[in-house]
Amino acid sequence: MRTPSDPSYPAHWEADVVLRDGGTARIRPITTEDAGRLVSFYEQVSDQSKYYRFFAPYPRLSAKDVHRFTHHDYVDRVGLAATVGDEFIATVRYDRIDATGRPATGPADEAEVAFLVQDAHQGRGVASALLEHIGAVARERGIRRFAAEVLPANTKMIKVFTDAGYTQKRSFEDGSVHLTLDLEPTAESLAVQRAREQRAEARSVQRLLSPRSVAVIGVSRTEGGVGRAALGNLLDSGFTGTVHAVNAALPDGTGGTLAGVPAYRSLAGLDGPVDLAVVAVPAERVPEAVADCGEHGVQGLVVLSAGYAESGPAGLERQRELVRQARSYGMRLIGPNAFGVINTDPEVRLNASLAPGSPEAGRIGLFAQSGAIGIALLAGLVRRGAGLSSFISAGNRADVSGNDFLQYWYEDPATDVALLYLETLGNPRKFTRLARRTAAVKPVVVAKGGRHSGVSPAGHTVPETRLPDATVSELLRQAGVIRVDTVTELVDVGLLLADQPLPAGPRVAILGNSESLGLLSYDACLTERLRPHAPLDLTTAAAPEDFRAALGAALRDPGNDAVIVTAIPSVGESTLTEDLAEALRAAAAEAPAKPVAVVHVELGDLAEALSTAASTTAAAGGEAGAVAGLPATAGTGTAGPAAGGPAPGAQAGPGPAATGTQAAGRAAASPAPAGPAHAAPSAPAPARTPAHTPGNAAPSAEPARPPRGPIPAYPSPERAVRALAEAVRYAEWRCGTVVSGQVPEYEDIDTAGAAAQLEALLAGTDGDAGTAPADADAGTTLADADAHALLARYGIRVLPTLPAPTPDAAAGAAARLGYPVALKTTAPHLRHRADLGGVRLELANEQELRRAYGELTELLGKPAELLPVVQAMVPRGVDTVVRSVIDPAVGAVLSFGLAGVASELLGDTAHRLVPATDRDAAALVRSIRTAPLLFGWRGSAPVDTPALEELLLRVSRLVDEHPEVAGVSLEPVVVATEGLSVLSAQVRIARPPVRTDLGPRTLPSY
Repeated sequence: MRTPSDPSYPAHWEADVVLRDGGTARIRPITTEDAGRLVSFYEQVSDQSKYYRFFAPYPRLSAKDVHRFTHHDYVDRVGLAATVGDEFIATVRYDRIDATGRPATGPADEAEVAFLVQDAHQGRGVASALLEHIGAVARERGIRRFAAEVLPANTKMIKVFTDAGYTQKRSFEDGSVHLTLDLEPTAESLAVQRAREQRAEARSVQRLLSPRSVAVIGVSRTEGGVGRAALGNLLDSGFTGTVHAVNAALPDGTGGTLAGVPAYRSLAGLDGPVDLAVVAVPAERVPEAVADCGEHGVQGLVVLSAGYAESGPAGLERQRELVRQARSYGMRLIGPNAFGVINTDPEVRLNASLAPGSPEAGRIGLFAQSGAIGIALLAGLVRRGAGLSSFISAGNRADVSGNDFLQYWYEDPATDVALLYLETLGNPRKFTRLARRTAAVKPVVVAKGGRHSGVSPAGHTVPETRLPDATVSELLRQAGVIRVDTVTELVDVGLLLADQPLPAGPRVAILGNSESLGLLSYDACLTERLRPHAPLDLTTAAAPEDFRAALGAALRDPGNDAVIVTAIPSVGESTLTEDLAEALRAAAAEAPAKPVAVVHVELGDLAEALSTAASTTAAAGGEAGAVAGLPATAGTGTAGPAAGGPAPGAQAGPGPAATGTQAAGRAAASPAPAGPAHAAPSAPAPARTPAHTPGNAAPSAEPARPPRGPIPAYPSPERAVRALAEAVRYAEWRCGTVVSGQVPEYEDIDTAGAAAQLEALLAGTDGDAGTAPADADAGTTLADADAHALLARYGIRVLPTLPAPTPDAAAGAAARLGYPVALKTTAPHLRHRADLGGVRLELANEQELRRAYGELTELLGKPAELLPVVQAMVPRGVDTVVRSVIDPAVGAVLSFGLAGVASELLGDTAHRLVPATDRDAAALVRSIRTAPLLFGWRGSAPVDTPALEELLLRVSRLVDEHPEVAGVSLEPVVVATEGLSVLSAQVRIARPPVRTDLGPRTLPSY
């Protein structure tokens, strides 16, 4: 008998999934204890569905059928069930078969698969989710193909198979459709899986944000209390749906009201449906409230109650049970310890939070893990006149997380900018994948707390990264995420991106009535690697019309990509407010394709006047929100270039001569800087060619948005310039994504051979590796021979080394390799430390070799301590290091840098997420500060960077295709003018985690 307590029960196959309609279900193996559930499930299936399953009338299951369908060996015969509550809603099973279709065992690699979905749950995507999971199970058990027989009339089931994206064959035999699916994941099957994941998770968030009926559970009968406050905020927001109050202490019956709304002891007293429940009762009473919600068919929960993981181990277990209970009823959960959610959509007007008053409707989506930071961010944005589309403070985010809201905001036409305050990244690989896709159509700005502490806040139970914060930040930026350091910067950047178009380049015009403030702005631009023109001083006597004329000229100048306006109050006169704000708005409206930011000192009224301005009307020639070369997409930078705007790639060269009113102000100033000094010689900026590919297209439901919102104002030049610089860098990243990179195919890669070798090494049947630990954190370092053989299967040749325990052995090794040779120590404390004198090069004959051997042993120790080796010499070049590691939080990371103490000391190493594309490899080589050494610095010969990029791609392919490879280190890699040589290599292997980001869809379990 196999039960979940039996060691043979595959508990790792259990998973919670989000279905097409946004609800959840649990997928788990069927056990012998499920006989009653199976019979009950079958009785609820229609006769037609039974006919489609068995090809004949089959009104009930026999005892033999029930035994067969509940007894499995979980290898050759497997059954999975999708459950809601404690009941089956669908089942799938496979039986391994041989070439004749008869039952078989391994090594037969084909299985027959069959599904049955309860009629009430058909159309929810249950079968598609089950196919993903049963396919993963089959691959784990060595099955490579599924065979299925389907009646032609069963079009829904045929569509499940044909839409899965697997390579398949289809034929018509004996009155049925015969389908054969190759279970090896393909690019198409992965794309299908992720598209379904996006739609399902976005729909689950939409159900939480757009309920038609809300119940607040825990409303007190007197003023005060969390429940009463949540109910009051909900009513004050003008919620367009139905509101109910629940208080278990009310007298029997369903009559009465609380705060003017119908009140009940429980949801059982309601006749109508409830879509969302706001739970504000003590933690010990939450399970009762959740059960009440589940029995009533509530779709989602916002749990404001505290006393969970943030309170210690007992609270953590209470939180886990809360998630299990909510998901068992098919409900998504925000919280616990949440601050709540807000949706400003006029059709909804939901404020299910503890925030008094709702913000105005706007284009910013805001997610915060911390309630306190959420309140501060919300207040800061409202104070500066920003409108929000939605606000979420998720607390311990035990279920719904920032990833879910990225899925929602990606296609939400009301959201142009996503702002997130995060303290931990629950699933960083998924986050970077979702952020990259979302950032291709709208900005994603992230501020992360706990960057240096290395400790997760109370209530957050996620893997912690071993990577430095700078590395994590770099990886996020590669995904298009705008990473900021503070919540103030989060607001500053969000305001500019929400209301202004993206700049087409880094050229900045500066004008205003303060020369000093202009110079500070100029210096700030240089610090941020922008290309400012000399400031134009309008003098303190400037009137609003002077500002308007100067700003208009600057915006019309094709040599400018953005404008910063500085303003101070005039001495002896009233401060400039409405007149100046109106003048700036009018000038900006005439050239809506370029961003404008205002720096003000002691002009708070001006900032308020600008923030409360209504959106201006686009000038003829196209929408604002455009950056040259970007496809038309949702969010900031949505439209094509405005007529007469700067040409694509205009920022690549020096700025043109000043024209119009700016020329006078620049006459006495120093020339503009020549541009960022960090670009490598062979790293030209990517071409900005407009593209309208499916991968870059915006959701089709995107409505026309106002071309320009209020002009953002900042109290210091540094804050304004930092926000503008982030917009410039983001626009450059967007342009780079127009042409996506590719993962090249190499004909000499032996994927199957590498997989077989790794399987043998992990099983301890080959080489010296032994049995690798089952934990990815503690891998086994392969013997050199095994490591070199594995790398060779991916076209990576490691230069042979021969041991030299004695001078005679060294001479013999050199004779076999041929002179000249190198003599090196390989002891751990001397490895890769040429600076300690453990390497002798260009030994031309045996006499020189023996003399070098004696010097090494006399200087550093006995041969048994030094472990000397002999290696053939290779052409001289630049010594580099290529590594890949598996981080528990981030996943596989590819790293590159130059070899040597100086690079290590300065931390001059660049990183990319695996799998890397050809564009990633090229950027990786060029992104280190010492990259000029590879491209002919000071007259030296450039090295073979294409060969280096190919090596990086081969390492990336190895790590990506074989998760058993936990680490690779190639050091040094000598890159010559033609070709390269890998002189030393280490490979670490470990049993991979059961599920990865490439596995079937599943919700996280913390």
